[in-house]
Amino acid sequence: MTHAPEFKNFIAGDWVAPTTGEYFENRNPADWNDVIGRFPRSGADDLSRALASAKRGFALWSKTPAPIRGQVLQQVGQLLVARKDEVARAMTREMGKVVAETKGDVQEGIDTAFYAATEGRRLFGRVVPSELRNKWAMSYRRPIGIAGLITPFNFPLAIPTWKMFPALLCGNAVIFKPAEDVPHTAHLLVEILLEAGLPPEVVQLVHGQGSVVGRALVEHPDVPVISFTGSTETGSAIGATCGKMHKRLSLEMGGKNAMIVMDDADLDLALDGVLWGAFGTTGQRCTATSRLILHEKIHDKFVGMLVDRAAKLRLGPGLEDKTDVGPLIHEDARQKVAEYVDIAKKEGASVALGGRIPQGNKKLECGWFYEPTVLTGVKPGMRVEQEEIFGPVLAVIKAADLATAIIINNDVKYGLSSSLYTRDVNGAFKAMTDLDTGITYVNAPTIGAEAHLPFGGVKQTGNGHREGGWEVYDFYSETKTIYVDFSGQLQRAQIDTEFSPCRDRCPSHSLVVQLKTRGHLPRIAATLNKALKSESPAALFVRAMIVFRTIACCAAPGCRRQR
Repeated sequence: MTHAPEFKNFIAGDWVAPTTGEYFENRNPADWNDVIGRFPRSGADDLSRALASAKRGFALWSKTPAPIRGQVLQQVGQLLVARKDEVARAMTREMGKVVAETKGDVQEGIDTAFYAATEGRRLFGRVVPSELRNKWAMSYRRPIGIAGLITPFNFPLAIPTWKMFPALLCGNAVIFKPAEDVPHTAHLLVEILLEAGLPPEVVQLVHGQGSVVGRALVEHPDVPVISFTGSTETGSAIGATCGKMHKRLSLEMGGKNAMIVMDDADLDLALDGVLWGAFGTTGQRCTATSRLILHEKIHDKFVGMLVDRAAKLRLGPGLEDKTDVGPLIHEDARQKVAEYVDIAKKEGASVALGGRIPQGNKKLECGWFYEPTVLTGVKPGMRVEQEEIFGPVLAVIKAADLATAIIINNDVKYGLSSSLYTRDVNGAFKAMTDLDTGITYVNAPTIGAEAHLPFGGVKQTGNGHREGGWEVYDFYSETKTIYVDFSGQLQRAQIDTEFSPCRDRCPSHSLVVQLKTRGHLPRIAATLNKALKSESPAALFVRAMIVFRTIACCAAPGCRRQR
């Protein structure tokens, strides 16, 4: 029997053992006898060393031109392309989902790398007109400091890259704390970053428990940016801490996503969509289709189609080609799913399919498998209709019309993703407007986000920030505003803003301003009045022309507005 390999943290530019001397085992969820490796159970001292190194990394990286930072990420993307199959298979062994899905996970990282690389030449600031003359007004983006990244198990490469690549492109250093269930994929990602030429102290990888390393990262005053993806309960606690410490925080938390199928929908297309949305990644997606809202006219027919197709889904290890649905991540997750099925039955729902731990299949006996489950007779307000299960459980709800379906969709505390299948363009646009979620799909399931579009939800799904797309670069950078006054004199904003079309062209204008300021204009008027009474017409004409040319600057030769 061979011993499992022992992995290390990456701190201060080197692979190092934890100061605690403690390790935890990382096991294959499809076969708990398969030990992938032993990983550091780090402590506060490890994090302190990582922080000291990250400060040095930030001092270097923040001064590196953004296009050059983009070139490094371009190389990261190319290395991910070259190692796609290797990383995908390692990921499947580590967290269970089928290889086709883990290849998609790596592809998301590739897309994110290439997209981030282009933003190295597009970290746009703004130059806008000043309200004052001879003055420039502009803004630009600059890095913030050290970003603490806390990531979940279900997308071990995609989600870290969503956070890490924009943070790096903006010039920040990062401390990466992956989920305890997927440390090996994190290890591979850091290896690739270093091979691509990222300066070693710009990235720190610290393994360990969220309650220890994650908490220390969140609570440390030298980490001004935190990005977290995980449960709503943990995210709420992080939010409270970061709020008190005035940290910039991005939260991506739970979902209870619904697919609505109307009576005019392409039912075969909708069936393909719900099978993929509900049971892909074994339902372990924050965007998973966990609710199916069916128009009452097609409810019975569609449920029959669904049960027939779902019954044919093949459970098994994700590394096997014929597998459709892999295991859950660990036993606690499986027990949570089983408990929710029991709750549903007690509340009056029926199990139309599944609802069991598989029996009698030796291939499945050493893994955390659970049968794809369809619950019917689910009513709005039931716990299985309201609470995130994070497993292969689909709750089916009947609705009389689109308006009712929208109400059911919106009546949960989450607001991440939603979906509508219909041929009615008016209904589609109504749903796009009224569905209270951050993402809405039309004639597609609730999953399928793309790297160049913003990702995130409303209500208790998050705190308003988005990952993906251009918006994420706003989160990982600060905007600095700059004013440059080259007038050579004091100009008072909001005060010295008098409008005059020709003040910059007509020399008479400044004379008028001076005369007015010094109180001469009343005296000029008095002089003209006196001249009217005493001087000859010819002398009066000459005097009046001089005065009026001074005062009426816009009528003077060379100062007409059309010029």
